[in-house]
Amino acid sequence: MPLVLIEKPALQITIVTLNRPERRNALTIELLTELTAAINGLSVEPHKRIIIFRGAGAAFCTGMDLKAATSQNAHAMAELVAKTLLTLSQTRLVTIAAVHGAAVAGGAGIMSACDFVVAAEGTKIGYPEVRRGLVAGLVMTFLRRQVGERNMRELLLGSELIDAQRAKEIGLVNRVVAKADLMSEAQKFADAAQTKRLIEELWWRSVNEDVDLALKYHMEARESREAREGIAAFNEKRAPNWVH
Repeated sequence: MPLVLIEKPALQITIVTLNRPERRNALTIELLTELTAAINGLSVEPHKRIIIFRGAGAAFCTGMDLKAATSQNAHAMAELVAKTLLTLSQTRLVTIAAVHGAAVAGGAGIMSACDFVVAAEGTKIGYPEVRRGLVAGLVMTFLRRQVGERNMRELLLGSELIDAQRAKEIGLVNRVVAKADLMSEAQKFADAAQTKRLIEELWWRSVNEDVDLALKYHMEARESREAREGIAAFNEKRAPNWVH
């Protein structure tokens, strides 16, 4: 079964669905590879203007699948997450995340890299990487553009999940609607491709430069003793035994 489903309900609009509902759409190398290929493929279709991303099942995406993460594939996984975020941010298409249930860690990163976010009421959103000994570095370039420094510190250092309404208050989400209205609300956003390019050009440093720097810090953290213990504790459903 494909890990990414593609539907084309209209000439200009494509719906891309993350399709690992049994794992709450947790990210793997295979899923990210399919997702990046889908975005690149749609970007060269001349009539396409908008991609709406959603998750199958109970959640949008709960981040990296830590059960599939190993020290051997850590570099490849981090680089693929960075590639996916760059592909999302640099596509000429207008990207809309329609999130429900949970958008956590890498899943919140994918959401944050989109141009617009519509969230269902009750959705939980956050970046709990520090609880696992990791650094949420790859998403920082998007957060600093969206929520301001104090809110970014709250999200990353506090590592608490927030609800959709709070996410809207700080600028992480554009609109909050009933779950039944999620897709119809997502499709209301107009095509704004020219404006999208101008917004990116106004920033003094490119997303590409930011992500390259963030990837360096992410990998330093990923190879640390804290990350090994944090991931093991998560998989074993216990509190981490931090060494001070």
